Amino acid sequence: MRVSIVAALALTVPAALKAQTAVADLGTATPIAGTWNYSPSATGSEASFLNPSALPQLTIRCTKATRRVTIAKPATGAAATMTLWTSSAVRAVPSSFNPLTNRISVEIVSNDPLLDSLAFSRGRIGVTVAGGPSLVVPAWPEVARVVEDCRA
Repeated sequence: MRVSIVAALALTVPAALKAQTAVADLGTATPIAGTWNYSPSATGSEASFLNPSALPQLTIRCTKATRRVTIAKPATGAAATMTLWTSSAVRAVPSSFNPLTNRISVEIVSNDPLLDSLAFSRGRIGVTVAGGPSLVVPAWPEVARVVEDCRA
């Protein structure tokens, strides 16, 4: 009897581990409330998604001199990657953490097809970092404007 109980428990462990590490289905997740703001600058441009309290939740910045797009979000610590989700692509990108600003960010070259996926995502964009909740924001034209600014 003891052997069958132990065997039954052993069969449930892999399923429990899979459930803990599974990524949420961002395709059906509801974007958080807030608005996108776009602002051009002499060095590029930036689109920030602000929550109803006007706190930035996601920032997408073009640096024209390097032709790179930086995507950043608030974080409490470092993570090896930031996973970007769109309606047509999902990719984990190596990330860096700045403890002075408490932001985790990734840099992507302006001609990377992932930026097209972000610009033309249908309905939502998702950002996931290990150890933190997923961030899902609405896909608005401000993202495409920043990407195009970096390619011009």
